[in-house]
Amino acid sequence: MHLVETMAYAGEKPWHGLGNKLTAQAPIDAWKTQAGMDWSIEASEVRYITGNNNVGVINAFPEQKVLYRSDTKAPLAVVSKRFQVVQPGEILEFYRDLTACNGFELETAGVLRAGKKFWALARTGQSTNLKGRDKVDGYLLLATACDGTLATTAQFTSVRVVCNNTLQIALGESNGAIKVPHRSLFDPDVVKRQLGITVAAWDGFVARMKALCERPVDPDAAEHLLRRVLTYAGPDGKSSVVNEQALANVRALYEGGGRGAMLASSRGTAWGLLNSVTEYVDHHRRARSDDHRRDAAWFGPGAQIKQRAWDEAMKLVA
Repeated sequence: MHLVETMAYAGEKPWHGLGNKLTAQAPIDAWKTQAGMDWSIEASEVRYITGNNNVGVINAFPEQKVLYRSDTKAPLAVVSKRFQVVQPGEILEFYRDLTACNGFELETAGVLRAGKKFWALARTGQSTNLKGRDKVDGYLLLATACDGTLATTAQFTSVRVVCNNTLQIALGESNGAIKVPHRSLFDPDVVKRQLGITVAAWDGFVARMKALCERPVDPDAAEHLLRRVLTYAGPDGKSSVVNEQALANVRALYEGGGRGAMLASSRGTAWGLLNSVTEYVDHHRRARSDDHRRDAAWFGPGAQIKQRAWDEAMKLVA
């Protein structure tokens, strides 16, 4: 079962092999069409029927509104009347001047969950090679959901080319994400100004990655770190339980099974340990489908596991 309803991509075929291929530098309007984002979200007052014997009275519920697709009229969500909608087209429009003037290149965009969630991902043009052979590129992800499950979120993300692992770029005390809740108006110019501060943080992120490459980790320290990261809530909801199966999988990736695990940057290092976690979350963690796994890795429990791994790795080089 695929979460992705429609999708477009430029460059390499994406993780699930689906989508419409676009040429590099394709115009934003072509992206809207090919990514299935050329429709809008409409709103209608909630109404309900009371009565019986086939004679009903239509009543209004003015505190709520139904959101539906302009093209198929399919319902998307019932939300508060104060809910601020962000349109699919707005997600792509965000990148219009970034691609025209700032060297960004759209790489994927699409629609998830029948239109409830949509995203676009662009390369920033920033890149580094760790120990000469381990390439990491910088990206900017913008995503939103109209069912209240995700604030409109702009976040810098790194992609390790050898294994296509993703990692949210942490920026000092901030986690690198700008979030606009749906009770507020999404103003792309304000978000870009906030992100502008963080574009400069790529150099700091590279410095942290290089420090991780230089930090050897012995097997005992690696085991202890993974036991702190790979946990889930216990039956009482308070204690945490180590996920032994995940631990075994990640250990196997770290010890040579992972893509890029034997590169000089990774073998026996904190960088390799971090990437064993990100590879597990992005490519191996149990999920109903590749789409569900990627959704969780970007926005859900998988993203939280990767954040814990990053925080623990940072303690090793503090």
